Amino acid sequence: MKKHEGIPVPPVAMAVAALTQRFTPRGRKVRKLRRVAAVVLAAASGTLVLATLADFARRGTTLNPNAPGTASVLVTGGSNSISRNPMYVGLAGLLLSLAVKRGSWQALLPVAGFVVALDRLQVVREEEALRGRFAEAYLEYCARTPRWLDRRSLDAVRDIWTTAARRGSAE
Repeated sequence: MKKHEGIPVPPVAMAVAALTQRFTPRGRKVRKLRRVAAVVLAAASGTLVLATLADFARRGTTLNPNAPGTASVLVTGGSNSISRNPMYVGLAGLLLSLAVKRGSWQALLPVAGFVVALDRLQVVREEEALRGRFAEAYLEYCARTPRWLDRRSLDAVRDIWTTAARRGSAE
């Protein structure tokens, strides 16, 4: 049994990172542009998390980070076409928005710690379980979708917006 097995790594890591940010120094006075940037980043990140949660719930698959092997379906569309870990990207974005609002480079350190903790403790465990559960389909998904974010993520966002625009104009 691994030391972190049974511990819900994402919420614990998020709480630790957010709490740690509270103790980092603040930058100079919060400027309007920095506040707007933080709000936009938080809104986009929160939307990504909520859209992914809704998609998982709609498809009837597990939301439990400790039980990735109980996934009933491999979700590859929507926000999961942007990243294989859109919920974690969204949580990291929320932490990043807090760092932007604080206005200090030190507030970025807990964001980096959060991403490293999830990448090393959680994502590897999830990938192993999903590879075992969905075999070739999961390997194909991995080949076309980044673990976090990269250029393919921008292509996926463009495809999602284009599809949504077509649906909107057809109605």
